Amino acid sequence: MPLFWRIFLLNAVVLIAAAALLLGPVTVSTPVLLTEAAVLTAGLAAMLVANGVLLRLGLAPLQRLTRAMTTTDLLRPGRRPAVGGHGEVAELITTFNTMLDRLEAERATSAARALSAQEAERHRIAQELHDEIGQTLTAVLLELKRVADHATPAVREELHQVQETTRASLDEIRRIARRLRPGVLEELGLTSALKALTTEFTWPTPAVRHHIDADLPPLSRDIELVLYRVAQESLTNVARHAGAHRVDLTLRHAPSGVELRVRDDGRGIDGAAEGAGISGMRERALLIGADLALGPGADRGTEVRLIVPVHHRSR
Repeated sequence: MPLFWRIFLLNAVVLIAAAALLLGPVTVSTPVLLTEAAVLTAGLAAMLVANGVLLRLGLAPLQRLTRAMTTTDLLRPGRRPAVGGHGEVAELITTFNTMLDRLEAERATSAARALSAQEAERHRIAQELHDEIGQTLTAVLLELKRVADHATPAVREELHQVQETTRASLDEIRRIARRLRPGVLEELGLTSALKALTTEFTWPTPAVRHHIDADLPPLSRDIELVLYRVAQESLTNVARHAGAHRVDLTLRHAPSGVELRVRDDGRGIDGAAEGAGISGMRERALLIGADLALGPGADRGTEVRLIVPVHHRSR
């Protein structure tokens, strides 16, 4: 039973018992006069109403705190219950807000470490794919060519098929290495990296359009990496789940900062639970103080929007 009703019913029992005593032997007249019964009943009702109103007002801050506790999400920081009430109630809400501040700071720090380690691991794996497996497959291709040059025509044809399969595997490994470590981002910048990224994704009807402003402000390396990874994860989700035929990637200089928007015409999210990919995007957005929003597009499908505030955009 809620605290409000427990206190209210306890007070009601006390008041009803007092009224019953007044209507019984402990009264000013016997038998009870009708006017006395009416006055006592009206007084009892007024006291119950006043008791309920006062309890409701007194416990309202606790109810707001309860709602805040059940809806708090550390990936959506900033929301705090208003400090209300008096004494212990106000102190409890203040303590809860302080705890949220500490948890959000600790989560941001741990997420920064985790994402930094993740990028380092991506770099290591991409380097090994390129240096070890890539070079091995290249050597296999050269050996196949050497063998094919001395083979009979029938065997040469089969070796050519093996060469094509090996070459396709080598291209796939290089593509994976580029996605793990976006070298074009480091060498040519964010604009070229996003343009190259859009060419790596194909749909049944390839129509990946990009719109990138030419007057983007200078961005730090961390911000560029977050923008690239959010765009990459958004396009990956579209390719895997959306069933879209058209995707628009926009990067522009908005009044509120730098805005990245990825919009598709697929089936939409339909209230589906957020997976690890979206949670990762939210954590990356928190690292640079950006605001990430996911929802339905203008017509249908899904829109991912990341806004980097103005005071975070340059360094």
